[in-house]
Parts: sequence; structure tokens; C-alpha cells
Amino acid sequence: MIKLRLDVDYPFPSRLKSFLFTTLNRNNSKDYLRNSKIIAKMINESQKEIQAYWFFTPHTIPDNELLRLLHAEKHELALHVANNPFAELDRLEKATKRKIKYYTVHGTARFLARLIWRRKIWEDRAPIPEDFPLQSFYEMPTLGFDLVCYDNAPSQAIKIAESSIAKGEILHVHPEWLFRRGTINHRGPFYEPLKQILQVDADLATIFIRERGFVKIAKRLELKEYEQDFIPTEEFIEKLGNRGVDIFTFLERRWCCPIPNPARTWSKTEDNVALINITTYSAWLEQIGKKTRNMIRKAEKSGVRTEIAKQNDKLAEGIWIIYNETPIRQERAFPHYGQSLQTVRGLIAHADDTYIAAYLQNELIGFIQLIHGDRIAIIAQILSLQKHSDKAVNNALIAKAVEVCASSRCEWLMYARMGNHPSLDNFKRNNGFKKFPLTKYHAPITRKGRIAIGIGLHREIKDALPERIRYLLIPVYNWVSRNKIRLRHRL
Repeated sequence: MIKLRLDVDYPFPSRLKSFLFTTLNRNNSKDYLRNSKIIAKMINESQKEIQAYWFFTPHTIPDNELLRLLHAEKHELALHVANNPFAELDRLEKATKRKIKYYTVHGTARFLARLIWRRKIWEDRAPIPEDFPLQSFYEMPTLGFDLVCYDNAPSQAIKIAESSIAKGEILHVHPEWLFRRGTINHRGPFYEPLKQILQVDADLATIFIRERGFVKIAKRLELKEYEQDFIPTEEFIEKLGNRGVDIFTFLERRWCCPIPNPARTWSKTEDNVALINITTYSAWLEQIGKKTRNMIRKAEKSGVRTEIAKQNDKLAEGIWIIYNETPIRQERAFPHYGQSLQTVRGLIAHADDTYIAAYLQNELIGFIQLIHGDRIAIIAQILSLQKHSDKAVNNALIAKAVEVCASSRCEWLMYARMGNHPSLDNFKRNNGFKKFPLTKYHAPITRKGRIAIGIGLHREIKDALPERIRYLLIPVYNWVSRNKIRLRHRL
């Protein structure tokens, strides 16, 4: 069983707001106990066996919404004593109509906190009378999990938590630090590790959140949004809003599955992808020009052999050699240059993708990494050794990818977007890729989100520029990119 102790010290995610409302003894705000409600929903959604002990202060009495979530099956209410144990116990039991069994004491180590909580200046915690009827929870073995999350990466925090759970210890957290990192008290955000421990929020697994200006924008991980259709539900939007997101950005896979009735509140921007609509391999060969067909024949005559590769150490070593052939590709810094063989092995071993390899005799001289989605295959990488650039290796790899898609009845093959690199755009067009327009939707979740969309803050800078200006700036970007990596290697 997973056991949790939750000390609900403050009513709001914002520390400043919590201090103000605690000082004024007020709690009338729409985000009252928001983080506690998120955690309660996570616990209720989990299929794990869980017992949660919620310790409330006089300033965090659960409202009706939270009480409905804290059913007795998984949740037990308890008292976090602030100043007056008997009066606070009576108030909590009357407000919740629940019998309280356990107590802990809210500590205030700092002078300002004692003023906020109306504590005596010399008193860091309220004394508990000997005849107080509740059982102390301090007898229970606990692990300060939000403290663990401050000092450790999520993966390591999960291992520590699992070891602690196995020993029968209780994970101790403060909801106010669910997404935030402390400075003075060294408590860290525990949402990601807790989500994985409880095995919940699977619909958020492919979402990442970034800040731009004064807003938080969420979108699906790169390439994931092209793999499957995704239309956000009201429940999904509410989840993002509870996590502080202001705008959710997603795209419409218009080439195969257009969204029938987009909401009027969604803002739209235009984007594109490079696509081939695949029927048969022979139809594709007829579609491409004579020059490209000759390039494919040239690769064959040069002894280039293409096939689906097994994801083993031999493939990893070949890819590692390609990665480290040169720090510059397509006139700009190559991000995989310098990666270790061990890193590449890990990437290959855990990838649920198809690797198409090009061999010259027994040497790997090029590869394509194909990601499979619903009715589409996506070229995540296509690379070859520059010393064999005279053998049309990449043309042979594209031809094999089309053949693989046609044989598996995959309708579409995608190769990123058009407009990022003139020479690469020509290569795509020569191999049958066409520029396909698509729509990106931006769903405002908060008032800040609506304001940000109104002033255009939701758009990427590169997307806001006209294509002809973007093409003019590409050589500048490439020059900066090349010189940055050269300087890094010299240092």
C-alpha cells in the first residue's frame, strides 16, 4: 500500500497570496486549495492501493468541492494544529462532519511566519495538552518526499520513494510545492514523480509546458502531435488549467482527419508539413522526376544496399560513427556530434521505431529512423556519411522508406516541414514530398491566455516572419550556429 501524509499548511499555490489570506483570515478565492484538489483527483484516479492522511489547519478547512473528493475509502482527515488544539479540532469536525483521529503540529521556525499565524514570538509551535484526545501521527515512520524531490531528479526520487514504500514508510508532502521549488525550506516540485508512482495522468504524458513572457503554453511533444489525432476535451483543458497552463496548442491532421467542428474560442495559425501520399511504390517512382530515379539507380550501381535493420549494438555503433563524422551538417551545428556510444545504444534500444539502413559492403553509411503513427510514418532522422555523398545514399533511403510504407499500407510519409532550409526543401520536392498546409489551434484556458493570444504571444517568432524574410535570415542563423559549436569545441 502507498501511504501519503499531506500537510495542507497554506490555502493557495502562490506563497504570497497564501501569506496575505492567512494573515487576513480569508479563503474566498477560486483557486482555494487547488493543489490539494489536483492531488486528491490523482489519488482517486489511481488503480493503486492508497491511504492518504490529510492534515488541515484552521486556514485550510476543506471546502465542499474538496470534501466530495476526499471519500473515506482512500482518504482520512486529520488536524494540523496551529494555535488552539481543542477549538481547531471542534471546528474541523463540524465543518467536515467527519470524526478526526490523528494530529500533527504546524511549526513556524521563522519570525515572519509566527506573526502570520498569530503565534507567540518565542513559540515555534503550539503546545499540546496532555488530555488532548487525538493520536499523534509523529509515531508513524515518514519520508519527506518533497525534500527528496528538491535534491534529486524525478527518476532518482521515484527510486527513493519506492524503497521507502517497501519499508512501510509514509511519503510526506506539502501540496503547495506540487509544481514549485522552494528556496529557503528546500522543498521541490513532486508532481512528476508522484504521477509516475500513482500511475495516473497518462493523457498528460506527452505534454510539455514552456513559459513565454507572462504565460504558460502547453503542447504535445515534438512529432507526437503528428502521429495521432488529438482533440482536447473539457476535462483535459481543466486539468491543464489546474496546472497553471494558460494556452494549449495542438494541430489538426488535416491531410487525413480534419476536425469537424472546432470551437469558436480556438485561435488559428497556419503551418505546413512535407508529405507523400503513398499508394504503391511504382506509382511513387512515376511521380518523381527522371533525375531522382537516376539518383536511386546510381546508388544501386555504387553498391549501396538498403534494408530494415535490427536494433542492436552493430546498428548503434554505425549510427555513432555517422553522428561523430562531422560537427557541421547542412551548414549548421549538428546536435548529435559528440554523443557517446553508450548514449546512442540507449536511444536505439528504447526506440519503438523502424530503422532503415544503407550499407556499402558491410559498412553502415546511412540510415533513416521512422516513427509509426496512425496512417502515417514520420522521418525522425535521415543521415549518411558525408564521405559517401557521391553515392546518392539519401535518395536510396527515401526510396526504401516509401517501399516499406507501401508494403505495410501506410498512407502517408512525412519529412518535417517546408521552409526551414532551401536546399533541403529542394531535396524533399525532388523525392516526391509536397508542401501540405495545416492548422494549428491555440485554445485559451485563462484570461491571461486570451490576452496573450490577442497580442500574438502564442506564435513562434519564426512562424510570424514571412517566408522570404525567413529564407534571408537562414544563412545568418547557420553562421551563428557553426561558430558557436566551433568555439565550444575549442574551449
